[in-house]
Amino acid sequence: MFSGIVESMGFVTGLTEEGVGRRIEIKDLLISQSLNVADSVAVNGCCLTVVGKSDSTFEFQAGPETLARTNLGELIVGSRVNLERSLLIGNRLGGHFVSGHIDGKGELIKIDDFGDWKDYYFKISPDLSIQTASKGSITVDGVSLTLVKCEKELFSVALIPFTLKETTLGLHKIGDKVNIETDILAKYVHQLFNSKEQK
Repeated sequence: MFSGIVESMGFVTGLTEEGVGRRIEIKDLLISQSLNVADSVAVNGCCLTVVGKSDSTFEFQAGPETLARTNLGELIVGSRVNLERSLLIGNRLGGHFVSGHIDGKGELIKIDDFGDWKDYYFKISPDLSIQTASKGSITVDGVSLTLVKCEKELFSVALIPFTLKETTLGLHKIGDKVNIETDILAKYVHQLFNSKEQK
């Protein structure tokens, strides 16, 4: 379980094809010392297990489902990624409850630029947009954000200068794909209504 509060931006230092999957090596000096093999880390919001590590790098294995459903399949050596270690019981929860299980990808389609402040608009699938509500929570590439506009197949978020500087969101351009995780509560409410309609 995660909070959606990004701890660090690492960068990809190696990609190795392993059958139908891929091994991803990431370098980050801020959190690498505290990680152990078998720890969970959210990489662009996707929960992955540390399978190897050195002093400044750690490695993950991503299978075909993960590579297809998330933007991890589009990473290249040098790509920046958002990193968050799993929550410790007793810590403050600054964002919202994030499972690290990506629901799908979105596409950045519009940026309203207000200098250091920006509004981003993302296109998403209808099954994801039905799980959004203005002032609710959403996770974009592992970053906990508050929804502003919510329309069919589209939502917007208002990004403060700190978020643009301290996460990969400030590096994104129109057309970039991002990982989306809708709010856990929204998933359960959606499933509850679906199950009632099927009876």
